[in-house]
Amino acid sequence: MAEATRVRVLAAIEELGFVRNEAARTLRKGSGRTLGVIVEDLAGPCAADLVRGVERACDTGGYDIIWCTSDGDPEKERRRLDFLEQQGVSGVIVAPVALDADRVARLRARDIRTVLLDRRMSGTTASSVGVDHRQGGRLATRHLVELGRHDIAFVTTEPEPPPVRQRRGGALQSLGQAGYAPEQVLTIAEQEPTAQAGQRAARRLLEFGTLPTGVFCVDDLLAVGLVNELTRNGVKIPQDVAVVGYGDIAPAATCVVPLTTVRQPRDELGAAAAELLMDEAEGRHLTLAPELVVRDSAS
Repeated sequence: MAEATRVRVLAAIEELGFVRNEAARTLRKGSGRTLGVIVEDLAGPCAADLVRGVERACDTGGYDIIWCTSDGDPEKERRRLDFLEQQGVSGVIVAPVALDADRVARLRARDIRTVLLDRRMSGTTASSVGVDHRQGGRLATRHLVELGRHDIAFVTTEPEPPPVRQRRGGALQSLGQAGYAPEQVLTIAEQEPTAQAGQRAARRLLEFGTLPTGVFCVDDLLAVGLVNELTRNGVKIPQDVAVVGYGDIAPAATCVVPLTTVRQPRDELGAAAAELLMDEAEGRHLTLAPELVVRDSAS
């Protein structure tokens, strides 16, 4: 191909947003029964249950799955979506990073439906499946109040993704109903939801001199790190400080002090997302209920 012709072709491809359909190109049999899934991290402690739910539903429905990760990177998310378009998937499940309405419309124009995890996107055909995180936050702090814990701290991440903001909003609502003013709630923000960040949060609490009697962590890994570090420093859990986490990941039950937490129905979340795609549903929004699991850290 002449260079001038190649340049014109590439310009046309860019203008039209063309993506080569590898499935059609290779005439692969059964390509219309494949779903794509993009999550931030398949190796994370929350991913295993989600994976089981999606795979169980797809096995029942006779669909195959292409798994992708974005690592929370908008550019990686864009490339993964390009790849899934090329594979000719019939639908995508996305834990969105930078996905916007234009990209959802582009997917739909190629007959690819979208289901979002823990997000809603108005003005699009995208369906969504999420957890009632506001209710989860209310459950956590209500439990601390019912235990008689009057000095409560909140350990979060900065910046807060929408589900975490919802947890904090529900927690503050519950505390407000119990007569707490927002300024009475000590807030500690860490950069990431890890056990190491939880340890740092615990050390920051210890620096205040007077410890809160109750702590709500927006993520179980934060709570696990916090409980372990406080325990190493001679703080008795829950006698001195009651701690509630969020997520009910596997390490929660095996923490040095088994963790009271708010369980997310991740298995059901994954199954529901896959079923919406297989049913070719559009614009449907399902909200699943969290559940308080009481263990030794706040009992």
